[in-house]
Amino acid sequence: MEYRKLGNTDLEVSVITFGAWAAGGWMWGKTERSDAIEAIQAAYDLGVTAIDTAPIYGQGTSEEIVGEAIKGYARDKVQILTKFGMRWDLTKGDFGFSSKDNDGNPIDIYKYAGKESIIKECEDSLKRLGTDYIDLYQIHWPDSTTPISETFEAVEKLVKEGKVRYAGVCNYSAAQMAEAEKTIRLASNQIPFSMAKRDVEKETVPYCIEHNKSVLAYSPLERGLLTGKMSAGYTFQEGDHRANNPYFTDESITKTNAFLSKIKPIADDKGATLAQLVLRWTVDRPGITVALAGARNAQQSIQNAKAADISLTSEEISFINKELDKM
Repeated sequence: MEYRKLGNTDLEVSVITFGAWAAGGWMWGKTERSDAIEAIQAAYDLGVTAIDTAPIYGQGTSEEIVGEAIKGYARDKVQILTKFGMRWDLTKGDFGFSSKDNDGNPIDIYKYAGKESIIKECEDSLKRLGTDYIDLYQIHWPDSTTPISETFEAVEKLVKEGKVRYAGVCNYSAAQMAEAEKTIRLASNQIPFSMAKRDVEKETVPYCIEHNKSVLAYSPLERGLLTGKMSAGYTFQEGDHRANNPYFTDESITKTNAFLSKIKPIADDKGATLAQLVLRWTVDRPGITVALAGARNAQQSIQNAKAADISLTSEEISFINKELDKM
């Protein structure tokens, strides 16, 4: 496994980081709790020491699973990355969207990052995770109803109390990052990035490179689209958010698979899967520090972790990029 520092901190994380959204089940169809725990532990055995989760993932379920999975591990050998700012139990802030919890009950999601909410969320997360500190605490989405300074004054308080080591953001623009930096030193920005979604390279990634902020790429496999395992007419489980996502229309899947067929020989030459090739390309992209890769079982988790063992030549990267530009 390869490890990289987050920004200008002393926190080193695995380039393949375990993304625990799907582990919580919410919006992905059901996930077996025991399978999710085994997936995290199998990844750890291969050097995946960083785990990214959030309270909203299963309304606490994902954090509980992470806490159970790492119980017994030396705490300083695991990096816990979690978030705040999405409430399903409070009607404050920006209304996000309506959803259903894992039991099928309707819930409304709000983006809220007021000071009192952050303090409460941190305490709740620490209990679910079974730890007394969080390595990287990230705002999940911007909240237009709360001043950025108020949000990060609360996080700074948590840092001083030792409950949080470093602050990060998710889905922030370059301008929002600059505003937050007036209050606290940020380590990172977690943003959507994949072969199919590269718009963040126009402004946000360059800002992070210039200011030595790490980029945590989420959905690097575009939620399964870039694995090559989908075909037109694919049927999703009930409750899977991808069912109505424009990336998963028959036309999009067909177009993507045509591209993947062109780069598959590179994966074959390395004895790798397409997903592993895509993950390696992601962490080799300028400015990208780690790729968050989700898994619902140990087999998927092991495959993701082994992506770090692949190496790409400059010629191979150039070929992939040229084919990508044609897509």
